[in-house]
Amino acid sequence: MSPHPPIVRWGLVLPLAAVALAFYLGLDDQTYCYQGVKTPAWSETPSANCFTVQDGKFFDVSARAQANQVNVQQGFAYPGLWDGHGHLLQYGEFLHSVDLFGSESFDEVRGRLLGYLDRNPGVGGKDEWVRGIGWDQMALGGMPTADMLESDPRLQGLYIMLDRVDVHCIWVSKAVLALLPDDIPDIPGGEIVRHPGMGVFCDNAMDVVMAVWPRPGPEKKKEFVRSAMKDLHSVGLVGMHDAGVMPDDLKLYEEMATSEEDGWTARVYAMVECKERNTFCPDDVQKVELDNGLLSIRSVKLFADGALGSWGSAMIEPYSDRPDTTGSLLVNASTLTSLARQWAAAGYQVNIHAIGDLANRLAIDAMEAALKDVCPKDSLLACQTAAHRFRIEHAQIIHPDDQARMFELGIIPSIQPTHATSDSAYAGLRLGEERVKTEAYRMRSVWGLGPVLGSDFPVEPANPFAGIYAAVTRRKPDTGTAGPPGSGEGWCVDEALDLEQALHGFTAAPARGAFLEEVAGRIEKGMWADWIVLDERLEDMEVDDIRRVRVRETWVGGRRVFKRE
Repeated sequence: MSPHPPIVRWGLVLPLAAVALAFYLGLDDQTYCYQGVKTPAWSETPSANCFTVQDGKFFDVSARAQANQVNVQQGFAYPGLWDGHGHLLQYGEFLHSVDLFGSESFDEVRGRLLGYLDRNPGVGGKDEWVRGIGWDQMALGGMPTADMLESDPRLQGLYIMLDRVDVHCIWVSKAVLALLPDDIPDIPGGEIVRHPGMGVFCDNAMDVVMAVWPRPGPEKKKEFVRSAMKDLHSVGLVGMHDAGVMPDDLKLYEEMATSEEDGWTARVYAMVECKERNTFCPDDVQKVELDNGLLSIRSVKLFADGALGSWGSAMIEPYSDRPDTTGSLLVNASTLTSLARQWAAAGYQVNIHAIGDLANRLAIDAMEAALKDVCPKDSLLACQTAAHRFRIEHAQIIHPDDQARMFELGIIPSIQPTHATSDSAYAGLRLGEERVKTEAYRMRSVWGLGPVLGSDFPVEPANPFAGIYAAVTRRKPDTGTAGPPGSGEGWCVDEALDLEQALHGFTAAPARGAFLEEVAGRIEKGMWADWIVLDERLEDMEVDDIRRVRVRETWVGGRRVFKRE
């Protein structure tokens, strides 16, 4: 047995025997053989079909003759997949709430709400609101209102809060509005939609509602986490980057990750999000690294702007379909730069949410200023690449001048391939032909920056094979079709990746983006024993079949955490 994995907190090392026992007991020196094992292309064992797991890590990855194979399994082993940008607690909550994705009318929204109430009697009171996610005003024919939630007697008087598809707006019922001040002023960096009626709050304006929302307690949050991890494992995810976790929830994560009883089974690289968004709160959080890799806290999430679908992305030039607006910044440029410098000086990786081209420009400005502080004598590119690895989360619309600056500084784009295919239906309307052609949803042209790929679940499906399919085809995984009419085989296919690149983006790239490239993302001696088993080789499939892949098994640290029934 290896030593018990310690928790490192500001240099303090505490033994955690329970965690070691939970993940390593009885897992030493087990050898597994499959029909094939996916190892790095540059590996000395490209045709490996077996590996040994020792102390939760890969050992002796090799090609073995049939006579020497033990525990021969059907299927093909691939490195465990990572999601480079998701939301663990919110995903768990989504699994326990109303799924509104794909709803095309208010009648359909109402039907799903009523079905949820039938399955969950008693919810909707002041202490437990009805929650849901997935509505889109583009599909509903306009922005919804609180009055629309009063049209059925069974919904009247209930406390309801429904997130827009991009979670940058919330739609609430009249009961929730009654908890708010009568005359709410406009809020910088946000929008209160007042026409055709009250009920929708976007970006910073959501804080008004969130202040009166009865947040779930610790036990309910633990249930959310367990549900989320179980679901993520079922689609082949062994780890994820949690893009914005508040201090109290980080403490909950630490408690769960170091307890044998709490059912923590995935690797989580968590980004700090202060209780008051876009502030500096180092006294409220603690850096954490578990030697067994189940939890890492060493990065921060800042927010520059909102989302494209609700016209909240901050643009240099006005929107093509709304020339009266350029979107909105959630924080001014000087504050964003100051925050980046403060967090970098405190030793945190700085990750900034930026979607619009103005937001991306200001994020790059902030990161450059922070790098000049922490790399005073070194090349900024070399220093960023080796030690800091600042990231832009989403990086969806970037002016060509700023794309060049990202290469000069080595800033990592964190990209969600399914955002491109989902947004393709309206991105052209918002941006116009020229900005789509030169700025929007880059993947292949920024490949040299080592983009981290993910999904932004629950905004998009968590299944990484949906993301891989979207990356290589630029088509929608649910339908296999492109977005707007005239897209042909795919939307902006010049930016598509090949299969090897897409796999890298969901394995080795997230490992590097989390400073874990020495222990994660590959099947190789010394790496954590994280792998998945597929029925067929991805490389041999027709491309359209990738979106239908079903995982046979998922393993984390040599422990099987999912088996398909």
